[in-house]
Amino acid sequence: MKFSCEKNELAAAVTTASRAAAAKSAVPSLEGLLFEAGADLTVSGYDLKTGIRSTIKADVTEPGSVVINARLIGDIIRKLPDDIVYMSVNEKFGINIRCAMSEFNLTGLSAEEYPELPYVDYQNSVYMTEKDMKAMIGETNFAVSDNEARPIHTGALFEVENDILTVVAVDGFRLALRRERVAKTEVEKISFVVPGTALSEVERIAEDSDELIKITLGSKHVMFSIGATTLISRRLEGEFLNYRNSIPQSSKYSIEADRRDLISTIERVSLIINDKFKSPVRCCFTENLLKVSTATTLGRANDECPVSGDGEGLEIGFNNRYILEALRAAPADSVRLQLSTGVAPCVIVPTDGSRSFLYMILPVRLRANEG
Repeated sequence: MKFSCEKNELAAAVTTASRAAAAKSAVPSLEGLLFEAGADLTVSGYDLKTGIRSTIKADVTEPGSVVINARLIGDIIRKLPDDIVYMSVNEKFGINIRCAMSEFNLTGLSAEEYPELPYVDYQNSVYMTEKDMKAMIGETNFAVSDNEARPIHTGALFEVENDILTVVAVDGFRLALRRERVAKTEVEKISFVVPGTALSEVERIAEDSDELIKITLGSKHVMFSIGATTLISRRLEGEFLNYRNSIPQSSKYSIEADRRDLISTIERVSLIINDKFKSPVRCCFTENLLKVSTATTLGRANDECPVSGDGEGLEIGFNNRYILEALRAAPADSVRLQLSTGVAPCVIVPTDGSRSFLYMILPVRLRANEG
C-alpha cells in the first residue's frame, strides 16, 4: 500500500474514526484503525458497537490495507508539520510515514484481523440538516440513562410521523423531548432507539450547516451518513417508556420566565452544593416572583428571580443539576414552567405555544429544614 494526502485532512479522518476505536480490548485490532487505500483513502474505527468510517481524497499509487494502533497514529499525525503525508506499507505490514523532515517506521496488523463493519440492510431513510440534528441531540442526550439495568433507556427514541422527527430521552428522573420537521423522508411513520454514546459521536461529527444527514434504518442497525463520514450503530431493542402517558396533560400553575435569569439564579444558589454536600434547591413560586434557596453544611443561599404568573406560594424541590441541564438545553429565550403540586412533575415548554421542545423533571421531596 502506498499513498499521499494532505496532513490536515488525514488528521481529521483519523480523529473522527478514532472515536469508535476500542480504548482497551483483548483483540488488538479493535484498538486500531483500518486504513484502506483504493480510489480514495478510507479510515475506519469499530468497537463492535459503533463503527465510524471517514473517506478523504488521496493520491493512491499502490492500493492495499493495514491496521494501525489508533492512539499511536493519532498522536503522530497530529504532531506532523502541515505538509503532504506519504505512507507506505510492505508485505510484512511494516509502515513508513514521512512528512517534510519527519519520518516514522511502525509495525501494523493485517486487515484480515479487523472485524467487518456491520452491513445495514436498507429499510427506510430520513434526512435532516446537520445543524438540526446536532441541536436535537445536544438538547436531549443529557437525559439519556446510564443505568444498564434498563438498556433501552441508554439510548434516545427517534420517532418520525407526519414529516416530524421527535427525539426523546429519559432516565427515570427527567425527560427531554425535541421536535423538528425533517428535510425529507421515505416513510410516513417509524420509530427506533439509538444508543446515546453513538449519538454523542454524531453530534461531534455534524456541523452547524444546512447540509443533509442521511439516516438509514436497517433491521438491527442505523447508519448516519454525514458528508464523507459514515457512522453505523446497533439499534437498541426493547420497550421504550410510553412518554406520552408520562407527561401531565394539564397543570394548575403556568409560570413564564427568562431562561437565562432562571439559570443564573439557580447557579448562584447551587454554589454551596457539590458531590459531597448535596441538597435540593427549594423553589417557592409567589406572584411574579420565584424565591430559590438551599442549605448544606457549607451554609445557606437565597436568591430571587422575576417571573410572570402566580404560583400561590407553591413550594417544590429539584435536583439542581437536573433543572439546570434542562434550562441550558432549552432552545428559547423564555420558557413556561407548568406546575401543579410540590410532588408532581414540572414541565418546561416554549412560551410561544410551539411543540418544539419539552422537558419534564421529577421533584425532590423537601424536608422542613431544607432551604
